[in-house]
Formats: sequence, structure tokens, C-alpha cells
Amino acid sequence: MVASAATAAFFPVTKASSTKASLVPGGGSDNLDTRGINSSKPTSSGGLKVKANAQATPKINGTSIHYPPSSERLKNSDETSIAPARTFINQLPDWSVLLTAITAMFLAAEKQWTLLDWKPRRSDMLVDPFGLGKIVQDGLVFQQNFSIRSYEIGVDGTTSIESFMNHLQETALNHAKTVGLLGDGFGSTEAMSKRNLIWVVARMQILVNRYPTWGDTVQVDTWVAANGKNGMRRDWLVRDGNSGETLARASSKWVMMNTSTRKLSKMPDDVRVEIEPYFMDCAPIVEEDGRKLPKLDESTSDYVRNGLTPRWNDLDLNQHVNNVKYIGWILESSISMLENHELAGITLEYRKECRKDNVLQSLTAVSKDAKGWPECVHLLRLDSGAEVVRGSTMWRPKRINNFGSVGRIPTDGM
Repeated sequence: MVASAATAAFFPVTKASSTKASLVPGGGSDNLDTRGINSSKPTSSGGLKVKANAQATPKINGTSIHYPPSSERLKNSDETSIAPARTFINQLPDWSVLLTAITAMFLAAEKQWTLLDWKPRRSDMLVDPFGLGKIVQDGLVFQQNFSIRSYEIGVDGTTSIESFMNHLQETALNHAKTVGLLGDGFGSTEAMSKRNLIWVVARMQILVNRYPTWGDTVQVDTWVAANGKNGMRRDWLVRDGNSGETLARASSKWVMMNTSTRKLSKMPDDVRVEIEPYFMDCAPIVEEDGRKLPKLDESTSDYVRNGLTPRWNDLDLNQHVNNVKYIGWILESSISMLENHELAGITLEYRKECRKDNVLQSLTAVSKDAKGWPECVHLLRLDSGAEVVRGSTMWRPKRINNFGSVGRIPTDGM
């Protein structure tokens, strides 16, 4: 009895007369040996059937936990070790083959691209891919468009003469670059760079019909011609990009200067060979004003501005003041005229370069033309007295006085 009780405490016992209960967690055959294999031999307990390793069904928080049969667990274990589960990642195709093919195609295309001869066959094919302009008229004229930016306009809502000058200078450099004449220097050809030669402007004349406004597009055409034996002339035509209206015309004369000696130089033969194929045989677009510009001093001037000094940003790659900056200094001495008049024309004669350590004086004398409109004579000179620029300006009344209207805040009713 003691043994039976002890046995009953560890092994569940059922009576033969009672309904058979499953001894396998999760159901299944109740005639199993210690390894879970069916056995046909009766147990020594007579009418009782027992499972040697049977344990009570485990519970967590009072809930029975059922496990699959051992045979199923073994089967699942074998399948897992043989083939991994199919997931989204391991069902994707092998992209390495596709990437290799694409790479090979691009390399082959690049090789063919570099072997092509891209030298243009016609002048109208010489177009800058970045929108910097194009060559027209048998390769002798360079054409470029500019959009007037907000920072190029003043209080009148129109662009300034300095912005016009910057556009002219930009097209001149892009012209030389596009036709392959630009060397290491600022606007110099290869032969000029070897001889330390640069171009310097000797005379500039601009006539302005109308100043564009913010958002307008202007078209600038430029070309070059011979000017004597040792000089070059460059002309510009500025037109409205939409209507074709002529906005301004400009003509200039250029000579060569040696950067080592800072003196003017004759044109070498190899330089002449480089640039002469691009010369046009035509008259200047602006008829030259043959009047001699008078020399001013403080006693003959109506306006005098002293102590003008170039800033570092006023210098160009040739280590002297950019010619556009001179216009601002000239107009500084007659700023009161800008309030009621606009510049119709300007003529500048450059006599000496200005460098970063120089101090200048601006002098202006005012007179009237036949219409009663102002005409001015200008002089920029160093504090030592040496002349830098002589100039003259023509003025006309402003067509619409927009002074103070740009960005003005209404105050009525406040």
C-alpha cells in the first residue's frame, strides 16, 4: 500500500472501468513507452497504463501550456537545419548581376563619348553649354543674354551705368574664352601671357537710350576690329531681349601693357597672328567724339571730392583698379545731379592705372548744352597730381521720377 501510494503520487492512475484519459499533452495516443513510441506490451500495473516520463501539464498563471508532440518538434528541427525559412529579403533577385551589366554599359558609353570629335563644323554650333553666350555671324560676333537682377537696380527702379559696363566686360571675356583665345592672364591670349602682356582700355564711349528694369532680359552683341598697328577696338550693341529695342551702344580702344614694367607695349607679331582672324572690317558703332577733354583743377571745378581710396575688392586679376570702378568715383563728385537727371552718355580716357595704395581726387565742372541739359567734364587724379582718367558726361531729365517709390510704405491714414 505504501508503495502503491507512492507510485500513485508520481504516476497518474486510471481504473480499467473508467473512460480512458489522454496522458499525452495536447492529445494523441495514450499507449506510449518512455521514448514516446507506441508499445504493444501491457504494463505491470495490470489494468493501468502509465507513462514513465509523464509530468503534470505545466501552467503559467493558472493557464495550461501545451507543446507539440516530440515527433513534430524533431521534424521541424530537421527542416530548419536543412532549408532556411523563406522571407521577403531572401526572395529578392540577385541585383549584383544587373548592376554589373549597367556599369559595363556606362563605361562603354563613356569611352565612345571621349573618342568623338566635338570640334564644331559651323560657327552657329559654337554655343556655350552653360548659357554664357554663342558665336554668330560667321564666328565674328559674340552674343550673350543677361537677366537684370534685383541688386543691379537703384532707387529709380532701373539699372545703372556700372551694371551696363559689367555686362560689356563680361561679354568681352566670354568672347575670348569661347573662341579659344583666353590664356592665363585676365583677357590675355596665350602669346600675350608668355610675354607678360595684358590688355588695358585706353578710351571708352557709351551712349544709353534707355535703362532696363528688374526682370528685363538684355542681349549684348560684341565684336573686335583693328585700331592702328598696335591697338584693338571693341564694340558692343545692347538690345532689349524681347522687343529688340536698342538700349545702348559702346565703343572702346585697347592697348597692351607689360605687367613687369607697367609700361605700354607694341603688339608682337605672334599676338597679331592670334587675334587678326577675329577682326571685323567695320566702322565704330559709336561715332568718336573728337572734342579734346580739358584739364581741370580745383579752381575750375564746381564739385571736388577728396580722399577716394580703392578697396581690395576694387582690384581685378591684373592687380589694378577695374575700369568700371572709375565711373562710380566720377559720379560721386556730382551726386546731386543724379536725383533729377539720368546719364545719357559718357566718354572716358584712361591715362594711368590706379593701384591699391593710391589716394584719388574727383573733380567735376558743369555746363549746359543747347537744350539746357547738363554736360560735365571730369578728372580723376592721384593725390600726387598725376592724371588717372579724364572724362565727360551728358545728362537728360529723368523720364519718370521714381525716387522714393521703391519699397515705400504708405503712411496715409496712420
